[in-house]
Amino acid sequence: MATLPRIAPMLATPGTLPPAATDDQWAFEVKQDGQRAVVYLPGDGTVELLARSGADITAAYPELAALGPALDGVPAVLDGEIVALDSQGRSDFERLQSRMGLSGSPARAARMAERVPAHLVLFDALFLRGTSLLPLPYTERRAALEDLGLGGAHWSTPAVVVGHGEEALGMTREAGLEGLIAKRLSSAYEPGVRARTWIKIRHVHTVDVVVGGWVPGRGRLDGLPGALLVGERHEGGLRYAGNVGTGWSDAERTTLGELLRVAEIDTCPFDGVPPIAGARWVLPRLVGEVRYATRTRAGRLRQPSWHRLRPDLAPDDLE
Repeated sequence: MATLPRIAPMLATPGTLPPAATDDQWAFEVKQDGQRAVVYLPGDGTVELLARSGADITAAYPELAALGPALDGVPAVLDGEIVALDSQGRSDFERLQSRMGLSGSPARAARMAERVPAHLVLFDALFLRGTSLLPLPYTERRAALEDLGLGGAHWSTPAVVVGHGEEALGMTREAGLEGLIAKRLSSAYEPGVRARTWIKIRHVHTVDVVVGGWVPGRGRLDGLPGALLVGERHEGGLRYAGNVGTGWSDAERTTLGELLRVAEIDTCPFDGVPPIAGARWVLPRLVGEVRYATRTRAGRLRQPSWHRLRPDLAPDDLE
């Protein structure tokens, strides 16, 4: 059995598509919405999965145990993302959440594996047959990964596109996917580094929301909003859509704090009271524009960030 090196995953930097003039120097992969995992396969038929934090998550995904024998005794360290797929084959983080955190409960993990099967998307080879591949360019590591021929019911090695970034991004938008990861063809693998040679490009959505409450910040933000509780108007009420805790400058936070204090009320303006500790309620009259990545099945905003106040809009304008 081979002794495998521990390798922290390389991270992508948020950004935009590379310039068109250098488009052919980049590979484009679909951005998955799941749990990052470094996969350790010592060659004895076993598998060990470590999360980005270094936590051992092997027991949470028993269906991935069969990957060990699939490599036929070849010791390897691979990089990938564990996802749960929806009915259209797209990664769905909300579905995956029911599988996460079950490493301490193997029996429950096994039951959940039948209800919500996990799928491992492999995208890099870091160590193979006793040799580190980290210094090699992306193209050589990718070729080594593809040569392993790893495809199965619970794992795959999806194809990548070299060049044609605009077309690839448009395709993911039309398919309802989260976005792309652009990887420079010449890039080495830099463990634990958020590198500019890997760029994540997300599709960003915007929505106009009504502020119905807020949660005070802590420390230097005491008395200022740490998060806004926002909703969407519908006939007869205000439906809670989530909380927004990023995206504003210090000046904007101060302005929002002043507006919220003036509008404070004792009762929750949402259709149902969201279970938010320390929430304070306000008259639902402030409208803002929020950016977000996707929505949950319940309609909540995922990864929302504040964009701007909309003083030109009244809540009734949103119905």
